[in-house]
Amino acid sequence: MSTEEKSLHFIEQIIEDSLASGFPKDKLRFRFPPEPNGYLHIGHAKSICLNFGLGLKYNAPVNLRFDDTNPAKEEQEYVDAIKEDLQWLGFNWAEERYASDYFQQLYDWAILMIKKGKAYVDSQSSEDMATQKGTPTQPGVDGPYRNRSVEENLTLFEAMKKGDFPEGSHVLRAKIDMSSTNMLMRDPLMYRVLHRHHHRTGNDWKIYPMYDFAHGQSDYIEQISHSICTLEFVMHRELYNWFLDQIYDDKKVRPNQYEFARLNLNYTVMSKRKLLQLVKENIVNGWDDPRMPTISGLRRRGYTANSIRKFCDIIGVAKRENIIDVSLLEFCLREDLNKTAPRVMAVLDPVKVIITNYPVGQEELLDAENNQEEEGAGFRKVPFSKELYIEREDFLEVAPAKFFRLSLGNEVRLKNAYIIKAEKIIKDSEGNCIEIHVTYDTDSLSGSGSEAAKRKVAGTLHWVSIQHAVEAEVRLYDRLFIDEAPDSHKEKDFLDFMNSKSLQIIKGFVEPSLSSAKSGDKFQFQRLGYFNVDKDSTAEKLVFNKTVGLKDAWEEKGKKEENSINNALKEINKYFKVGTREERIVIRKAIGETLSGIANYSLLQNSFKKNINNNKTSLLFAQFILKYSSLKSADFEKEDLTKLYLMSLRSESTFVRSRALLNLLNLEYESDFVNSFAAEILKLKSNPTKTTTERESEFIEQVLNK
Repeated sequence: MSTEEKSLHFIEQIIEDSLASGFPKDKLRFRFPPEPNGYLHIGHAKSICLNFGLGLKYNAPVNLRFDDTNPAKEEQEYVDAIKEDLQWLGFNWAEERYASDYFQQLYDWAILMIKKGKAYVDSQSSEDMATQKGTPTQPGVDGPYRNRSVEENLTLFEAMKKGDFPEGSHVLRAKIDMSSTNMLMRDPLMYRVLHRHHHRTGNDWKIYPMYDFAHGQSDYIEQISHSICTLEFVMHRELYNWFLDQIYDDKKVRPNQYEFARLNLNYTVMSKRKLLQLVKENIVNGWDDPRMPTISGLRRRGYTANSIRKFCDIIGVAKRENIIDVSLLEFCLREDLNKTAPRVMAVLDPVKVIITNYPVGQEELLDAENNQEEEGAGFRKVPFSKELYIEREDFLEVAPAKFFRLSLGNEVRLKNAYIIKAEKIIKDSEGNCIEIHVTYDTDSLSGSGSEAAKRKVAGTLHWVSIQHAVEAEVRLYDRLFIDEAPDSHKEKDFLDFMNSKSLQIIKGFVEPSLSSAKSGDKFQFQRLGYFNVDKDSTAEKLVFNKTVGLKDAWEEKGKKEENSINNALKEINKYFKVGTREERIVIRKAIGETLSGIANYSLLQNSFKKNINNNKTSLLFAQFILKYSSLKSADFEKEDLTKLYLMSLRSESTFVRSRALLNLLNLEYESDFVNSFAAEILKLKSNPTKTTTERESEFIEQVLNK
């Protein structure tokens, strides 16, 4: 196999095999079939890049076909947004099609199937149909209407089409096999009655085809050669083929369905239903809120089409589901913006700096490089004056050894400007620094070539001239959820994991070159991150969105929390070794503070589960998680809790047993749960161990009395 062949993903290999078997290359045809019931998200981007990428690779047409078979949920707004997203990503479709284009043809095929005895009208309730359909381990049974005559079925179906029946009264079902091991083959629905206005066909139709019937037939009408969908449709393939069998003409191309793993991204949700919930409940500001994983939200936040395409290329096309870290998407974005975004200066948390030896009224225009990564990006002029803003965090009155910014008595360089030295500060009545008085080295201008300019100093700070600064609203966006898998926890609502700091709106100051910036323009605010101009921005009021930081703060935070967990576990060992209760209290409080400061639900859950084992250190740590972490009793599975308490009450260590007793006494458990350990606690009372202390005995009595 050649190097090129090895690099093919499995869908490309399937196509290559088709061509090698004699399939004409000019008959290759693909499609992207979104349902217009919401905005496209990053998961759809993978499918878009796959289908349109195949079109480009094989010079084959790719249709955009809207699966508009459910007027109850579909709107023209979504159609328009989907087309805009596709064009922004850089893809053009061959033909714009709609499943609704084929309503008459689908109806005619349904009539043909009724006449062949392959479809019938069922008048059962949805509950009765579900019962009649059986279970994955129990075959279904024939319904009471399965053997209606062809004439009766045709009459009923025609009346359904005319709107003579209310919604839910009748459905058209395919007559296949009620004992099939594939439940989708147990007489699936083909049509249902819906008295809804359709965004394209108006009120012409009172019945609408189901996805499984419309999808494969639409592929056939359009002569799609390779119908590519995600893994959840694997079980649908048999039905896809069965429906095609009813209409297939061997003189035409027969579509084939192939499945790939969809994109699962951590720290977000991909369900359209849940994204719609966020919008409808005003948790976010619309589908294009920059915190949303929608393509329009990512675009508004400042993502580039190139970074999203690159991301989809890197994650590849696979057959197995996996979860991709959102930090990879952010990496692709940083890599793209690093090459293209102009460097500018902005101060978001300002403190005033006064250069005491700089002449009053003097101004300079200094040269600043636009982007050292982009050849030919050139320079711009930045005004410099006596009074400046720097970031508040860039100054400490008394600095630790590794603080490489400004502090009293120390020097730093101002980017593109001079070296300054902090001489004194002015504080307000509450002791907050409001002014830093500095002196500057007049010979130290950047790029001047002087000896003073070559001097090495602790660090370089960005700044803006107060006199020339442009005020701007800055929206600091962060991840919408604090948990890596917000919709994967049993008995938990994904909304419980909302990040309360996902949006902070502040006032900042930017250099005057940005006064003419337009919506969509992207910049690197030096030392702060990448920002873009929001669509809310006007000539009178600049509005910037934080797109992404220069570094992955979440990765650093994640490592920090993991290290905190590991360090806390090490501290437990000391707990057993120290000699006094006072020393143990100090250790326990420190561990408690650590655990209470960890917000990562999944990390706490995994740490808890991992430490349910017959080891006194692990058991005590798991008990401390129950006591001190932000998790509630309901966040733990009852089976795990029961196992932990039984192991703890049987532990050789009085410290473990005592903590378990205290938790049973003080944490919010139902009385039945606490009572389930009565036998174990009575054993401790009647047969105390050599390590049993007076305090443990007191706890035993208190729990039994409770």
